[in-house]
Amino acid sequence: MAGSTFASRSYRDEAVVLRTYKLAEADRIVILLTKDHGQVRAVAKGVRRTTSRFGARLEPFNVATLQLVRGRTLDIVSQALGKRSYGEQIGADYAKYTAAAAMVETAEKLTADDYDTAHQHYQLLIGALSAVARGLHEPGRALDSYLLRAVSIAGWAPSFVDCARCGAPGPHRSFSAALGGAVCPQCRPPGSAAPSEATFVLLQGLWAGDWTTIDAADSKTARAAAGLVASYIQWHMERSVRSLSLVERTE
Repeated sequence: MAGSTFASRSYRDEAVVLRTYKLAEADRIVILLTKDHGQVRAVAKGVRRTTSRFGARLEPFNVATLQLVRGRTLDIVSQALGKRSYGEQIGADYAKYTAAAAMVETAEKLTADDYDTAHQHYQLLIGALSAVARGLHEPGRALDSYLLRAVSIAGWAPSFVDCARCGAPGPHRSFSAALGGAVCPQCRPPGSAAPSEATFVLLQGLWAGDWTTIDAADSKTARAAAGLVASYIQWHMERSVRSLSLVERTE
């Protein structure tokens, strides 16, 4: 009977490791974003022993196929099969590491209480981590694109062409994070930012995943866009993403 109960509580899923922290002498708590079960908090027993290969598969940024057992407060990771090891490539480069850290922190906050969109967040995150690990694009730009698409999945899609408040056709020259992006002269709140045309073009490219536009932008425009992305996502998430302060914008 006990074995049957254990089996009924067991489930299998693919997951990316968002964060880990120590528990007791040899265990670790892992925060996971799974493909089919949303965000999961679980215990990995014995993974901090130096002989544990199990632990290497449960480092941040890595993707693994896991066998888990449901618990009262925390699930238990009973098996981990490595699927994609992004952690080593990301950890070896400061720019990649800080960008990826901001990605997983954002993912953790956006999926904490949102099961319905977790699958979309999972697919977006592993794609972004893969791009960063392989160096397909500058890490900061990959991060900004990820952030805009992640908050869009969460329900806060921006507008960088038409007015975000009244829908008046754009392009417009003012920006308000609180109102959702570009705003027309009639809707523009006092003190709104006035980004350049090139910055708005880049913001639209970041949101749409238009890598031809993103990669072609000059460094000044990229830095300006990054500041607006940070203000936008932190306004709508109503919380800070602490890792963003570590991301260097020195292109």
